[in-house]
Amino acid sequence: MKIQLIAVGTRMPDWVRAGFNEYVKRLPQHCAPQLVEIEAGRRGKSIPADKAIGEETRRIMARIPPDALVIGLDVGGNGWTTEELAGHLSDWMGEGRDVALLIGGPDGLSKELLEHCARRWSLGKLTLPHALVRVIVAEQLYRAWTILSNHPYHRA
Repeated sequence: MKIQLIAVGTRMPDWVRAGFNEYVKRLPQHCAPQLVEIEAGRRGKSIPADKAIGEETRRIMARIPPDALVIGLDVGGNGWTTEELAGHLSDWMGEGRDVALLIGGPDGLSKELLEHCARRWSLGKLTLPHALVRVIVAEQLYRAWTILSNHPYHRA
């Protein structure tokens, strides 16, 4: 099993890279998400947002591994507790199937991409910067793994 975090945005601040990498290095290789950065679609006054989202959709679709379980990070998705995420992680490891976690750009994921997703995962009702979502997902994967491993990190 490989977990790919396919995320729109290629120029992240140092704190995003440092935060993401901190949690990735704590995880065993089979649970550590591999970051695939997707160039954001061009946006501007004369460029409709739909065009940018379309560009991002094509780029994301091209990077999703064949037969992967596709999960879109979306405010309209289902919220999971950390314990539920640990259960999903256990299932993914047991199935051995690749997992693709999708993070959209400033305008989120397109309707087409959301329809392609087997599941939609919401990190809550707050709108979060897409850069921060990378760090949160990496930390939650680490926390879920610590639950499965009876590691003392998770103290809920």
